[in-house]
Amino acid sequence: MYDLAAMEAWLEFAVRWVHVITAIAWIGSSFYFIALDLGLHRDRNLASGADGEEWQVHGGGFYHVQKYLVAPEQMPADLVWFKWESYSTWLSGFAMLILVYYMGAELFLVDPNVADIAVWQAILISLASLGFGWVIYDAICKSRLGDDNTRLMVLLYVILVAMAWGYTQVFSGRAALLHLGAFTATIMTANVFFIIMPNQRIVVADLKAGRVPDAKYGRIAKQRSTHNNYLTLPVIFLMLSNHYPLAFASQYNWLIASLVFLMGVTIRHYFNSLHARKGNPTWTWLATAVLFIVIMWLSTAPMFQQTEEEVSLGPQARRFAAAEGFEDVADIVLGRCSMCHAAEPSWDGMAWPPKGIILETPNDLARHAKQVYLQAGLSTAMPPANLSYIEPEERAAIVAWFRAASEG
Repeated sequence: MYDLAAMEAWLEFAVRWVHVITAIAWIGSSFYFIALDLGLHRDRNLASGADGEEWQVHGGGFYHVQKYLVAPEQMPADLVWFKWESYSTWLSGFAMLILVYYMGAELFLVDPNVADIAVWQAILISLASLGFGWVIYDAICKSRLGDDNTRLMVLLYVILVAMAWGYTQVFSGRAALLHLGAFTATIMTANVFFIIMPNQRIVVADLKAGRVPDAKYGRIAKQRSTHNNYLTLPVIFLMLSNHYPLAFASQYNWLIASLVFLMGVTIRHYFNSLHARKGNPTWTWLATAVLFIVIMWLSTAPMFQQTEEEVSLGPQARRFAAAEGFEDVADIVLGRCSMCHAAEPSWDGMAWPPKGIILETPNDLARHAKQVYLQAGLSTAMPPANLSYIEPEERAAIVAWFRAASEG
């Protein structure tokens, strides 16, 4: 039997897998080239005219790498471009945004406790904010403020903090942190697409035409690449945050996100300093640990605890609540799942509901119908190890209820 929910789940899984693969490729090449550039020996008079060189060993072989400050005298016969890793990561990430947060907007994107807006309004705000981030960032980089890289990074940080707060005033906590990550990732990919790659093409065109390329194009591209280097780790944290309620379901979630960007700076500063042979700034690890402890402390404040009286059901949830078998399934779920999926779980050692999903009332079940169906009906993922002894007949009842509501 064709199961749309299962197909959607597998499609989401496939896109997520592609996103992780391409992100690994992009981050790996980005970190490698920054480390390579910082580690070059520039105190050698190279016959090739290169700006610096480095010998590396990997996989049983030795590599001799040279970097030209502007460009070599002649266009190389074979030139490898690093661009598709970035583009593929952003495109697959945007596909995930559509599948999870746009198609599941009623559950994941819109929170009436935060802002009682329509789904189409939330999606429009989401799209506009991503474009807004790039336009503002690029304009600042091209202004006089962009001449001082330290000042530019401080201003960028202020913008990111403002966006962190702004997103939490519009979207659910889960979506707010995810969008801040998408906002930052869009800037990073746009840097590659609109600045780094075009500048490299200008240099290549000059070489082919026999002209001496202008060094400014390389300086601009390196500045943007350095920004990407410092923004990468916070983006990864924000993309993973939707799996950890303590990160997003706190009244201080915007502040937590702001501190995460500082942790990204301290961690990258350590490795960049090490690669550049500028000492071993171990103080950065202490600073990172302190920041993380502050984040853990901030995360203890609960946020957005929904109750049946506080949040009304949307159209989709109302359909599941009205479907045949809903009352029986509600009894099953409240009996088998609510000891963990509660605002204050009664299961020993559990401090918060798994994935932030609360199943204490029938309305909670209606709001999380698809998750219950996939985790406890169609599969045996929940409860873990079947600790609450849910019977096969009960799983069958969940499946029958969900499909009846979906077909109706």
